Amino acid sequence: MIDRERLQKQLDFTLELDKLKRIERQSYVADGSRHENDSEHSWHLALMAMLFSEYANEKVDVLRVMKMVLIHDAVEIDAGDTYAYDTVGNATKREREEKAADRIFNILPADQAKEMRDLWEEFEAGETPEARYANALDRVQPIMLNDITNGRAWREHGVAAEQVLTRNANTHKGSEVLWEHVQSLVEKNQKLGNLK
Repeated sequence: MIDRERLQKQLDFTLELDKLKRIERQSYVADGSRHENDSEHSWHLALMAMLFSEYANEKVDVLRVMKMVLIHDAVEIDAGDTYAYDTVGNATKREREEKAADRIFNILPADQAKEMRDLWEEFEAGETPEARYANALDRVQPIMLNDITNGRAWREHGVAAEQVLTRNANTHKGSEVLWEHVQSLVEKNQKLGNLK
């Protein structure tokens, strides 16, 4: 017998997360035609989690990483996307996102609400091998997009190479290989004048 109430809660959550398609990020899509949205970002990270898992520093549960990156920005439905280099917005980010997590994940049945909240908290803490790898991917993806668009978002916001390197200070904890790639892209874009 199907638990109709449970199914309805799952459907409601699925439709709620459709709102991620409306949350615009600062990074541009690879062809530079427009900003990417949160759902595209999350999908891209899930793809990267699968493809780049051999570069994780530690053995990781790839499915767990994929789940983590698919829901890590769900809170932005309520909290909005806070630009990585927005010091004012980042001061209140955690508080806004916790409030959003309380509402959004609790749309689900209790067991799944707990699983999603736990995954989100794990990602935020960045202490497990999966979370360290997921966070590395989350840091690398915008750099890849900035590189392919000639630093468009970086130039628009006057971002300095030091800011990018500081933001990526923990990337090496998830993947030394990806960290080396980040460093090479930052150096390249600094030489090109895309980063101050």
